Amino acid sequence: MTAPLGLIAGLGDLPVSIAENAVETGQGVYVLRLKGFEEPRLAAYPGDVVGLGEIGKLFTLLKAAGCKDVLFAGIVKRPNFKDLKLDLRGAALLPKVIAEAGKGDDALLRLMVKEMEKNGFNVVGSDTVNAGLLAPSGLIAGPQPTETALADISRGAHVVAALGDLDIGQGCVVCEGLVLAVEAQEGTDAMLARCAGLPEAIRGTPDARRGVLVKRPKPGQERRIDLPTVGVSTVEHVAAAGLAGLAVEADGALMLGRDKMQAAAERLGVFIYGFDT
Repeated sequence: MTAPLGLIAGLGDLPVSIAENAVETGQGVYVLRLKGFEEPRLAAYPGDVVGLGEIGKLFTLLKAAGCKDVLFAGIVKRPNFKDLKLDLRGAALLPKVIAEAGKGDDALLRLMVKEMEKNGFNVVGSDTVNAGLLAPSGLIAGPQPTETALADISRGAHVVAALGDLDIGQGCVVCEGLVLAVEAQEGTDAMLARCAGLPEAIRGTPDARRGVLVKRPKPGQERRIDLPTVGVSTVEHVAAAGLAGLAVEADGALMLGRDKMQAAAERLGVFIYGFDT
């Protein structure tokens, strides 16, 4: 009997897509929804709810379900560590968690992976269980990027790499060489909403599209947990901000509902492009 995939899940479409794929491929899935970040659509799958500080309970439940491969997916906001309800394992781990959290999100994620592996689990990435989620190289949808747009993509890729070295974010917006916004803790959609409010002299509009959203992984980041993820809503926010398109690193970003994303891009007149590094 195949061991089910252990899915430690937050909010959003990604964990739902992973769960659906695990069932469709015959592996099956056991879902641990994180308390305070329970995705309602995952309630239909075998699993339980576990608190962020209940590390011992998490290990016990995964082992009881027979899970060997474990995957982290979904949106989880950093908690107030003072308010966490801890079990014994969580209390023992908390000093390390606080120390690593002070170094940035990637350091915290690496600690979680290390603890899972120390307890006998194999941590896998979303692209490992469903390679079809990875963005391909070249034009994916919409009009071919202009030379100006390609130059913006190149500049944006360098900007995000610099952001990543500081563990700040995975995205930025560039318009004709000018960096309009960088992504931090607010997320991509909020960043794009800010761009939509900038003066039209420095950004595109739906009638005269300019500028590109660029997303890529941080240099050296733990790719099994935190690859950039885009979906239909990303395309819609790009269009609403007056941008010409969306560019993601080929084989370095996850596309949720690719067919729907392509249809949205064609309908809205924006491009989706996978750039090589």
